[in-house]
Order: sequence, then structure tokens, then C-alpha cells
Amino acid sequence: MNLLDINTRMWSQKALDACGPRLAERLGQPVSSSNNLGSISSYFVDRYGFSPDCQVITFTGDNPGSLAGMRLQAGDIAVSLGTSDTLFLWLKTPRPALEGHIFCNPVDDVAYMALLCYKNGSLTRERIRNERAEWSWDKFNQLLRSAPPGNEGNIGIYFDVQEITPAAVGVVRTGSDGKRVESFTDPQEARAVIEGQFLAKRLHAEKLGYHIGKDTRVLATGGASSNAAILQILSDVFQAPFYVMDVANSASLGCAYRARHGWLGSSQVTFKDSVKTATEFKLAASPNLEHSQVIPKHPNKQKTKKLMTKGKYKAF
Repeated sequence: MNLLDINTRMWSQKALDACGPRLAERLGQPVSSSNNLGSISSYFVDRYGFSPDCQVITFTGDNPGSLAGMRLQAGDIAVSLGTSDTLFLWLKTPRPALEGHIFCNPVDDVAYMALLCYKNGSLTRERIRNERAEWSWDKFNQLLRSAPPGNEGNIGIYFDVQEITPAAVGVVRTGSDGKRVESFTDPQEARAVIEGQFLAKRLHAEKLGYHIGKDTRVLATGGASSNAAILQILSDVFQAPFYVMDVANSASLGCAYRARHGWLGSSQVTFKDSVKTATEFKLAASPNLEHSQVIPKHPNKQKTKKLMTKGKYKAF
């Protein structure tokens, strides 16, 4: 149970009362996760050999640590494309919902972060590749490129296993007239699984308060981030340039970045300035303006939004 009220950044009295007596007194006042709390206790110096000059920076969780490790800035979104897909969002004005998670931003006291998890990630993409492209990513990419952006109104939703966002399972295909169909051609199927997954990510991100602006960057990591054809569709759907980064153990790296930020003095130095010497991200894809107009104006966008956000179906 989260005891913190993210709007006031103070303990929620209702949550405290539900958990136990005198919790506020025992916990103390919450502080920013970039605060320098002072020198380490002499106990750890004597017992474990820490330097007496060692400074202690406020704790944060692994997911906020990952946001720091990926060095997100205001307006950025990070997409991890792995066995499960994950989105990290930098938000100014969050809209908490039943789907997804909202946290206080670990490197900016007036901002927030959101987290969205999708169970059906690379394994679902690989299943379609195996069935339609003979286990070959090269052939799968050829199929992707042979189907036009927007897939001529054909939409596919592929939840091979019970999904997290939304809570649904099953495979649904609809044609350009909005009616259910049993199957697509190989090119349609390849594009449907990729466009469907990425449209869902954008819809859920916007539902939590994310807005795409002129300075929006999308940062990609994970196995599929090396596939140029997939990244191009991702860039077109989000109408933003896509950058790739090779970040291993992003939570641990983020903790190191936060420690540096706190040590330098978070009240004097911004997080961005504290990590400015880190390796730059590489531009991997820029949105095609023609494609960007086709995909968001999909003739079945409202139907797609309803399917992807309501989760009121279960059919294979």
C-alpha cells in the first residue's frame, strides 16, 4: 500500500490510519528523493569501513531509479521492448487511473512519472513472425514495409496471454468496416501486431496525462529496439523522433546518477546538468509526416481506443 499522497507529497492520513497507530511519528516527514541527508553513521564507518565523508542520498524505488538511469527529461517517454514491454513517462500533470502507476518524479520535485507494463511484448511479436515470416526478422520486415501505414483500416489486437494493461486476453481482428474478421494476409498481420501494440501504448500514455509536444523524444531500449522497421512504425505512431540507448541495469545506473546529483547539490544543480557528460543517445528514426497523419486518424480509432482500454472481450 502506498502511504504517500503524490499531490501533496506528504503522508496520507487515511492510509496511515488504515495501517497502524502513530505511523507518521515513526516514519518522519517525507523528503525529496534527491536530498542529501548528511554524512553516513559512524557505525557503518567503524563496522564496514565506509569513508566518514560518505554522504547519504534519499532512497527511491527501482522503477523511479530506472527513469533516472535512462535520463528522461520533461516531455520524454522511454519504451523498453522486451519479453514484457514497459513505458516510462515524464509527466507534468498526471491523471491517475486504474491502469498504470503514477509516482513522484525521482529527479524533479514538481514533476511526476508514470509506468505502464504490457505482458504481451516480444513473445507475441515473435509468434507472428514465426507463423507469417518463417522465423525470419528480415522477411517479417519485408511484410511490414509492404503493408501501408494504417494497414488500410485493418486492426489487430493480440493478447496471447492475460494482459496487464488492460486486463484482457484473446486475439481480435477487425477489417476496415469495423467488423470482426477471422484472418489477415501476411503483410496485414505483420503490420497489425506492431501498429496495434504501439497504438495501445500511445492511447494508455495519453490517458495518464501524457502529451506529445514539439520537443518530445521517445527513447527505446530492449531487444526490438535494434529493428529499424519496427522503430519507424513506433516513431510514426508517436509522431516523435526515436532514439536508441544501450542501458544495462538502468535502475542501478539511475541510483548512481541520483547519488551524483545529490552529492553535487540538487538545489543548485539540475539533474540534467549533473549527467550531461553521459553518452548521448543515437537517433534511430524520425516520424514520416505523411505516415503520422494516417495512423492517428485511423478510421477505427475510436473503436480501437474502446477495445484497447476497456478490455471487455475474451476470444481467440
